[in-house]
Amino acid sequence: QVQFVESGGGLVQPGGSLTLSCAVSSNFFEGSIMGWYRQAPGKQRESVATIRSGGSSQVTNSVKGRFTISRDNAKRTLYLQMNSLVPEDTAVYYCNAIPPLEWGQGTQVTVSS
Repeated sequence: QVQFVESGGGLVQPGGSLTLSCAVSSNFFEGSIMGWYRQAPGKQRESVATIRSGGSSQVTNSVKGRFTISRDNAKRTLYLQMNSLVPEDTAVYYCNAIPPLEWGQGTQVTVSS
């Protein structure tokens, strides 16, 4: 059973930055397409960014130029660097494979002054 453990969330002011990390328990990580998702209150979970095993990545339009996804295959860890945060980025952030497996607990990101 694969486990995803997200960390790095918190409360940040608009314009601030956070870096999220996700530790993955299985060897499947190295060859898998991975992604960050988020779910805001009252909204459906959405994909934010994806990255292939070789490092090519893409992000959704609403975070383009502000968020960067990266991965360390040796550490089985996925990252999401988030800059220029806005209140609309407030959500619980999850990492998972593409397509997703069982969900972890996520990490809360709150952008507020």
